[in-house]
Amino acid sequence: MAGKNVIITGANSGIGRATAVALAAMGARIVLVCRSRERGEAALADVRNAGDGTGDLLVADLSSQADVRRVAGEILDAAGRIDVLLNNAGALQTSYSATIDGIERTWATNHLNYFLLTHLLRERLVASAPARVINVSSRAHEGQSIDFERPQQDQRGYRGYRAYGQSKLANVLFTNELARRLEGTAVTANSLHPGVVRTGFGKTNTSVTGRMFGIVMRGLAPFLLSPERGAATSIYLASSPDVEGVTGRYFVNCAPAAPHPAALDDDAARRLWEISERMTGISSAEASPAAG
Repeated sequence: MAGKNVIITGANSGIGRATAVALAAMGARIVLVCRSRERGEAALADVRNAGDGTGDLLVADLSSQADVRRVAGEILDAAGRIDVLLNNAGALQTSYSATIDGIERTWATNHLNYFLLTHLLRERLVASAPARVINVSSRAHEGQSIDFERPQQDQRGYRGYRAYGQSKLANVLFTNELARRLEGTAVTANSLHPGVVRTGFGKTNTSVTGRMFGIVMRGLAPFLLSPERGAATSIYLASSPDVEGVTGRYFVNCAPAAPHPAALDDDAARRLWEISERMTGISSAEASPAAG
């Protein structure tokens, strides 16, 4: 990884931070995209200590499309080339919350953020090829489906885990369609399940349901993976020569795995792409990753 530029979102804690530190130790130059400046600066210090003292911190709320667009410009300024884009930022809301764009927060953060940021960086990725796009999904996608008439849940009857699972299914579908559209560019796209990891999910939810979720997660903590172990597959996909040229696959425990059949529906993947274009204000011509 020496000399390679790696962009990691959601890197101020959990598997994002652990991945950043590990890749820095391999010689990569890391650009962290974090929501919290304070926690981001602490993560950046760890990255610099593990590596050669380099690294950059960019602060953005990735649930906001304006922030995604702003930070994409800052990434392009900070990194002359992009060897790896790791879309890792995620959220699980136990009660309904809308973003500044009026979009349900889990859908905005977990899916539209991946879609829009990757689109905004695609030309740099193609110019940097061979390059890799890695999307952190979850086994929470299993048994889920996307309601294309209403892809984001509304406040009435909101179910947080349903919204989360649907967004994680969207991650795999998006990855598969991205891989198809990137054919011939030497940019690969893969998704992964990191395992059930001790993370900050539940800590910032102040509703009664959110506090209960946090209590449950803290009780389960001794049985969950550490962030370092949870980061293993992200690190593998970012750095291993074994996956050079491998694209459109879903990985678990550093090995290809079969996602839920709903994640292999090519028609659903194309339909999701079209809906995502509309929700982010991207035209079909602009959204083709092979476009110059």
